Amino acid sequence: MDLSHETMLELSKVWGLLYLILFSIGAVVYTFWPSNRTRFNRAETEIFDKDDKPWR
Repeated sequence: MDLSHETMLELSKVWGLLYLILFSIGAVVYTFWPSNRTRFNRAETEIFDKDDKPWR
């Protein structure tokens, strides 16, 4: 097997793309995991809890 610059460049591109795809899949799975629903719902509504009064 010849390890030239082009071979290493192709290998790094393939592994980089695979890494990004797996990271994206992991982020989507984490986002839609059922046990995280309450955490994300609380984060969605908690930011507006203290905004029912006029700003001083």
